Amino acid sequence: MAPSTARTGQRNSITDVAGLTVGQAADEKARTGVTVILPDGPSACAVDVRGGGPGTRETDALNAWNLVHTVDAIVLSGGSVYGLAAADGVAAWLGARGRGYQAVPTPGVPRSPIVPAAILFDLGNGGDKNWGETPPYRELGVRAIEASADDLTLGSAGAGHGATAGALKGGLGSASLVTADGMTIGALVAVNCAGSVVVPGTRHFWAGAFEIGEEFGGLGAARERVAGEDWGLAGVNPAALTNTTLACIATDVALDPNELKRVAIMAQDGLARAIRPVHSPFDGDTVFALSTAARQAPAGDRNFAVARIGSAAADVLARAVARGVHAATLPAGMAGRTWRDLR
Repeated sequence: MAPSTARTGQRNSITDVAGLTVGQAADEKARTGVTVILPDGPSACAVDVRGGGPGTRETDALNAWNLVHTVDAIVLSGGSVYGLAAADGVAAWLGARGRGYQAVPTPGVPRSPIVPAAILFDLGNGGDKNWGETPPYRELGVRAIEASADDLTLGSAGAGHGATAGALKGGLGSASLVTADGMTIGALVAVNCAGSVVVPGTRHFWAGAFEIGEEFGGLGAARERVAGEDWGLAGVNPAALTNTTLACIATDVALDPNELKRVAIMAQDGLARAIRPVHSPFDGDTVFALSTAARQAPAGDRNFAVARIGSAAADVLARAVARGVHAATLPAGMAGRTWRDLR
C-alpha cells in the first residue's frame, strides 16, 4: 500500500463519525459515572468480549443470527453490577420518544429500545457507595443521554470518572482517524485496567508509536526494553484486582453485523498495544463496534475494506486509551496519582 495520508477528524473524537453523539454524567459523591453513545437512528452493531470478568447487558442480542440487527444506543457505566441499571434509564428515555424495535406497530404497545451495556468496577475508589436500594445509575443514564452532544470531555468524565489505570488515575478517552479516501473511524474508551498504560520506569505510553501530533503528551514511542514480568505501574497489590476497560468503535461506513464483529475483534488489539497486561482474569474488557452507515464502503474487495477499518480501529483505540489517561485528573478527595505526576 502507498504511504497513508490519514488524519484525525475535526474533534479527534468518536463524534467525528457522522450520525453519532455522546452524552456523559457523573455522581461526584459516589465517584462514578455513565457514558452513552447515541446514533441518530438504529445502527448495526457487534461486540467482542476478551476480559475474564465481564458484566454486560443485551450482548447476546448482537449475534447476527438473532432477530434484531440494530441498536438504539450503547451504554458504558461504572458501578459494577449496579451500573447495568443505567441502560434502564436510557431505554426508558428512548422509548418515551418512540425509538426502538417493534415488529408490528400496535397502538398502545411501546417500542423496545435495544440498548446493550457494559460495566466496569469502580466500587473501591473511596466514593460514597452507601446507596442502599437506590443506586444512582438509572438517573445517571437519563442525565447522560439528555446531555448528548458532538463535544465530549476526556479524562475523569462519564464512565471514566472514578476509573483507575493500574496504579494511575484512569479515564475516558477518544480519538478518530479519517482515511485518505474519506472513511472515518472513531473510538471511545473508559480506561479502568489492571495493567499499566506506560512503559516501566518512564512517562511514555505503550501507545506512543501511534500518537498523532502531541495528542497525549508528544513523547512518542519509548526506547527502553522491557524484560520478563516487569509490569511497571500495573494494579497489583495493594490495589483491588477488579477492573475492566470498555470501548466502542464507530465508523461511518455501512457494514453488517458480521463485518462489525471482525472490526471489534481486530480493535481488541488496540487494547493490547496500549495496556500491559490486558484481558486478564481481573478485567472484563469489552469492545463494541457500530456503523452509522453514512457512506458506502470503497469500491473493490469488501473484505479488504473491513480489514482496513479493523486495522485503523486498533490504532485509534490505542490512541484513545492514552488520551483518556493523559487527560485524567483526581476527583475531589480521591487518592492516587495521575500521569502528570510521573517524572
